[in-house]
Amino acid sequence: MKFCPVCSNSFPNFLPLPNNYFEILHRLRVPYSLDQFETLNLGQYNCPICQASDRDRLYALFLKAYVQQRQGQPFRILDIAPAPMLSRFLKGLPGAQYRSADLMSPLADDKVDITDMKCYATGSFDFVMCSHVLEHVPDDAKAIRELKRVLAPNGVAILMVPILLGLQKTDEDPSVTDVDERWRRFGQDDHIRMYERSDFLQRLQAGGFQVESLDAAKFGPELFQQCGITEQSVLYIGHH
Repeated sequence: MKFCPVCSNSFPNFLPLPNNYFEILHRLRVPYSLDQFETLNLGQYNCPICQASDRDRLYALFLKAYVQQRQGQPFRILDIAPAPMLSRFLKGLPGAQYRSADLMSPLADDKVDITDMKCYATGSFDFVMCSHVLEHVPDDAKAIRELKRVLAPNGVAILMVPILLGLQKTDEDPSVTDVDERWRRFGQDDHIRMYERSDFLQRLQAGGFQVESLDAAKFGPELFQQCGITEQSVLYIGHH
């Protein structure tokens, strides 16, 4: 049986990634395959009950351990560009004092530009969630510095982007506006870069983070398999 750590339900299997992604990439003859993405389970993508993705489930595994370590102490969460299911999960964590931020979504608590979060004082949050946001941001270096600034001393952040394994260097060009070209080069029509792994880590470090990479060896291969997370998946944690 499979298990979703986001909704805590068990079932025979997860749902695959929708076919429309494959159809778009096939039509555009992109020079990469979806299975080259570091943290993406094509065959076991969504939870059939709560719709949490494989990366959401990876975050939940870390967060449950994080909360247990804090032993019920309150902590302040900033959730950048909140996803509905993960947002509910974060709000339900013991001790969580939750705040969400987004430049566009009316569902977020605060309308915020991630490169200029002046509405938050330095050191305002103990935990920051920033998942699949930086690939949308023209000045990701400025955004990373702001994420570090609002994080309290000893705070931690989940910092994730799509990483294409085998890429020689990060491909980025904010001036590209053609939808098909963005799909071909960056993997989605609203992305402006495709990250190479070592370069992404260097960018986080340049922004002031100490970066920890957590993989199947850390969580356990059996747990990854049960939760529908591929063995090549990696969770990047930024420490203040």
